[in-house]
Amino acid sequence: MAADSKGNTGTADVTYNLVSILFHALQGAETYDQFVRDAEQSGDQDLAQFFRTVKQEDERRAEQAKRLLGQRLQQGQ
Repeated sequence: MAADSKGNTGTADVTYNLVSILFHALQGAETYDQFVRDAEQSGDQDLAQFFRTVKQEDERRAEQAKRLLGQRLQQGQ
């Protein structure tokens, strides 16, 4: 399948893929807040910090996907 194919969604696959990554990264970051709270409630600060780090990675991933998506939408891809 070509990179610009539209698949079943009517949206270019690469655009759909970026939207999907953006959505899942933001959803993950939101979920990790609960993981942080759970770890803190159990008194496990090492685990809480690990979850914060994972959340930050997803936030960075979401920002990068948003930037790339914006560029491609401006280019009309």
